[in-house]
Amino acid sequence: MIYVFLNGLSNNGKGAEAKEQLEKLYEGQELKFLDVKEIKNAADICKTISSDDKIVISGGDGTLSRFANDIYELHLKNEIYFYTCGTGNDFVNDVRDKCEIKNNLIPMNEFLKSLPEVTVNGKKHYFVNGIGYGIDGYCCEEGDRLREISDKPINYAGIAIKGMLGKFKPCGGTVTVDGVSTRYKKIWLAPTMNGRYIGGGMKITPDQDRLNADHLVTNLVFHDSGMLKTLMVFPSIFKGEHVSHKDIIEIKTGHEVKVEFDKPCALQIDGETYKGVTSYSVSYQ
Repeated sequence: MIYVFLNGLSNNGKGAEAKEQLEKLYEGQELKFLDVKEIKNAADICKTISSDDKIVISGGDGTLSRFANDIYELHLKNEIYFYTCGTGNDFVNDVRDKCEIKNNLIPMNEFLKSLPEVTVNGKKHYFVNGIGYGIDGYCCEEGDRLREISDKPINYAGIAIKGMLGKFKPCGGTVTVDGVSTRYKKIWLAPTMNGRYIGGGMKITPDQDRLNADHLVTNLVFHDSGMLKTLMVFPSIFKGEHVSHKDIIEIKTGHEVKVEFDKPCALQIDGETYKGVTSYSVSYQ
């Protein structure tokens, strides 16, 4: 049996097309489709299936993150695959050179063995890709708002540019990595990453390796630059070339990261938005 956890709302509502595609791909095999919108916790189902059964997660980064949080502590022996049909696809971009992808299916077991943990508002989450704080969180918040009033595709790059032109107000904050704290007067971005990509294709931490044996995450701070310079440097993030601007880009790796802002700001975890957050803490042991 192949259990398919399907998010029909992924890819701007086109995720349901994956059902037909998977039926063709697994023609002659028994499939059971499960609507993720109707499932409170995937662990409840995964506990009942045979270890010989296969699992397919069909959706985007958010669907993958939710599934990972549900089943992470079960240490499943089943073969698990991710069938990509999202819009951002930061996970896919990050693992193209780390595994063999056939028929749009990514083998997931290696990537789910170990995940970092983030605490936000007293609640703990595992994360697959990364934590976005600052203008990235703002973009997700604004994208969610636009999605509620329109069915048009969300242009996150356009939202970011408008934000830098005045809609997003950077603030001061403190970043602590493995016990060493640094104070910044103005923070535009302060993500902590398990992978390299964020925001639908931005190569924010080009040297981060999600399979690193030391269990290190990478924190980046885009800080203390004016509007003009920020606008000039920002596009270079898509190729990972922003890291050369060491006067405004600071990168550190570690096992424990805490980011504290002077005022509430939106934050995203693997694409899921959390509003009015003043701090987050990451631990990876």
